[in-house]
Amino acid sequence: MAPVLAGLVDDAGLFPPTALPMDAALARHRRDLAAAHPMLTHRFLCPASRWDELAGRLRPGEERLRVGVILDGVLPPLESDRHVVELVEVPLGMGGRAAVAAVLQRTADVPVPVFVEPVRGPDQVAAIGQIAEWRERDAAAPRGAKVRCGGLRAGAFPAGTELAAFVTACAGLGVPFKATAGLHRALPYVDAATGFRHHGFLNLVLATARAVQGEGPEEVAKCFAEGADVPAALAALPADVAERTRALLVSYGSCSTDEPVEQVARYGLAKGAL
Repeated sequence: MAPVLAGLVDDAGLFPPTALPMDAALARHRRDLAAAHPMLTHRFLCPASRWDELAGRLRPGEERLRVGVILDGVLPPLESDRHVVELVEVPLGMGGRAAVAAVLQRTADVPVPVFVEPVRGPDQVAAIGQIAEWRERDAAAPRGAKVRCGGLRAGAFPAGTELAAFVTACAGLGVPFKATAGLHRALPYVDAATGFRHHGFLNLVLATARAVQGEGPEEVAKCFAEGADVPAALAALPADVAERTRALLVSYGSCSTDEPVEQVARYGLAKGAL
């Protein structure tokens, strides 16, 4: 697996639409750990509100669970003999720049990377600027942004132009980001059951690659409309661009861990293809 796709997918099996029960999500995660596919981060995403439910199921003597915490409650201990929290994600819900500032202040003492999700709208790019300013002030506590690419209603899916504005702002300000929701397949498609148009995760990777090469929002937005040419464009990325791309796009959460692997193989980007 090429660096541009390696370690791209976090395990979000607890979240919709899959929303596995805790036991089933952990069983699947353990199977993935055993298979060790390089496209997966092998990091388990868990809401803080369900931490006790998770902690009670961790087995003594097994490899420590690598966790990403979604901060919807009290932050759990960052480390024990059974787990290690590698990053924290903060969904904001409602609020603008003041909410971002409050989150950054509230998590100031958290020593692991914290990814703050700005509220969609006119303040989103300004919020990324706030995160960039925080990074400059305190390099020991890395902070990043988070973008939501879909959800359970049509309005949760941002337009390509909106995603392009987010990605280019992160690239221009040097703010790494994570993505979540809606990225079920490699390329854009319309879900037959809901009628929602989903973005492709390969399109997001390509958009990030274009942004780190200095392209502006209008050109980057075109990546979200592209289809069949995206795999070939990713295959042609120079090694240094691929490295910078993944330094900016840290990973995305997927409720399925099989589908991204199958999609990459389908489009000829599996082992040895790049």
